[in-house]
Amino acid sequence: MELNFAKRMSFLKASEIREILKVTEREDVISFAGGLPAPELFPVAEIREMCRIVLDEAGTKALQYTTTEGYAPLREWIARRMNERLGTAFDRDDVLITHGSQQGLDLTGKVFLDEGDVVLCESPTYLAAISAFRAYGCRFIEIPTDGNGMLPDALEDALRATENVKLIYVIPTFQNPTGRTWSLERRRKLAELSARYGVAVVEDNPYGELRFEGEHLPSVKSFDTAGNVLCTGSFSKIFCPGFRIGWIAGDKDIIRRYVLVKQGTDLQCNTFAQMVLAEYLKRYDIDRHIEKIVEVYKRRRDVAVESMERYFPDRIEFTRPEGGLFTWIELPEGISARRILDDCLKQKIAFVPGGSFYPNVHRENTFRLNYSNMPEDRIEKGLRVLGEVVKAHLRESE
Repeated sequence: MELNFAKRMSFLKASEIREILKVTEREDVISFAGGLPAPELFPVAEIREMCRIVLDEAGTKALQYTTTEGYAPLREWIARRMNERLGTAFDRDDVLITHGSQQGLDLTGKVFLDEGDVVLCESPTYLAAISAFRAYGCRFIEIPTDGNGMLPDALEDALRATENVKLIYVIPTFQNPTGRTWSLERRRKLAELSARYGVAVVEDNPYGELRFEGEHLPSVKSFDTAGNVLCTGSFSKIFCPGFRIGWIAGDKDIIRRYVLVKQGTDLQCNTFAQMVLAEYLKRYDIDRHIEKIVEVYKRRRDVAVESMERYFPDRIEFTRPEGGLFTWIELPEGISARRILDDCLKQKIAFVPGGSFYPNVHRENTFRLNYSNMPEDRIEKGLRVLGEVVKAHLRESE
């Protein structure tokens, strides 16, 4: 007799990135697929020492349950950092520690979304956010997006004309997948529209610390007059992803609801990892560590851009991000990035086709490249091969 599964299982499919990463675990594959940090930059020696200190000085506390909200000194550090960098006004009670920023997205679905509700998002947008929200039976409306963010008139038209809009999801800084950054005016306008129409905004910001050039911009939250904007963040890209330490921050009344649903999910995040991270932040200069990461990633971004300029046909368009982990490639209409990937995998080159980053009508002539995880010589080699494959597909189409 067959089992009856929840209706939400019909909304879900395997993450395309995770499936591709299974192929790229081989060391001979040049992977531009996952958003993986460079492992050689993880502060392994420092973490080892912090583990010893935490166990020696607070071992029984570190190995015990803690509050759902998370370790208080770590939440205080996060609130202070966001206030200094992003123009917010948080305190520790506005911050909930999560298993990476991804859990914050899943909890958002539990807090806000019923079946049939609407999520407004950039076009394209982060595919794991699509998966997280879709599990709750929502539908998506993609808002036209250019190099400065969502088009405000299109966003307002959607808010005015659509019933049951519960959420606006955005990644304003070094967006995944495109690498683009919203302008100051678009951030201000989003906060204004959120207040006017009474719709929550989730401002996802896992990459904002990784700026190579230009000025740090205030968050959408800094313009929020209604308390409708929530901010997610993560230590995955500036410390290490294996700890799975992220957060979501917002108005206390909203965060209390997140705490309730998290208690039904996992009770709390890893006490020991939180305490080790907090001890590191107390004893070491995180800004100096981030500067090392930025120096390496900027160099790799430069090699990626220079290689695409050298090896890709002139008809190919791509973004030149000011920070973050990704660049976005648009092929001529009718050229399939999935077919290009098939040919590239035969030559041990991997990337993520762009179709899955669109929740509704997939644009299969796009793809995402990550440049943070491979050394410069392999970036150059991989993009040279990729350029030849793209040229071959363009010739076939003519």
